[in-house]
Amino acid sequence: MNPENTPPDTPQPEPDFDGVDLSDLPPEIEAKVRQLSKQAYVNDLSATLAGVPRPINWRTLPPDDLEHELLDLNAWVDWLRHTYGLPAQVVPPMWHRHPELLWELSALRQYWLFCFDPQAKGNQALAWHHDFAVARERLRDWVTISGTRLDRDRPTRITPWPGGEAEDWTEPDTTERPVAKRMDDFVSFVAEQVAGRLAEQDAVIRRVLAEEMRSDDGT
Repeated sequence: MNPENTPPDTPQPEPDFDGVDLSDLPPEIEAKVRQLSKQAYVNDLSATLAGVPRPINWRTLPPDDLEHELLDLNAWVDWLRHTYGLPAQVVPPMWHRHPELLWELSALRQYWLFCFDPQAKGNQALAWHHDFAVARERLRDWVTISGTRLDRDRPTRITPWPGGEAEDWTEPDTTERPVAKRMDDFVSFVAEQVAGRLAEQDAVIRRVLAEEMRSDDGT
């Protein structure tokens, strides 16, 4: 029967992922081939998605990933400021000490990686530059609020809420300090962040172990 003349309600052989008709195979062989095809498809999709730049959640990165991403971000920001001649009013030397700047620059980098991927569409580079212009205005706002400058820096001031802060929260020391050896400070910052994340990780492990021990003891 000509497929074009087949009634709409007539069951049609289901092709596999490559469009190959498997209906002539024994049922058990056909099922196995389809299973293998689906698994290969899932593996290929997972590999593709793994290569797509994702937003970075700096709050949850494991210690090793945290160090790696900070170093990569620092190198990219250095390239960015040189390539586009960005002043300190947009990207100051101590951006890494200000979470609002770190998160903004990180988002900009991940978007850049996506737009300049070899598989990206031709207009993605233009889209990135459009959003880059918008991001520069936000960066100016962040820098103005933070108080960091080319030759001096202080932690961003946080306005305490009456009765709205955690008991263990302490207001940061906003003493202004001169910027001298920026790269040395960045290396120290990375070490501090990794050490802090390791401590958080250890605390979680100890808490889980303690809960398991209490469960085993029936308490």
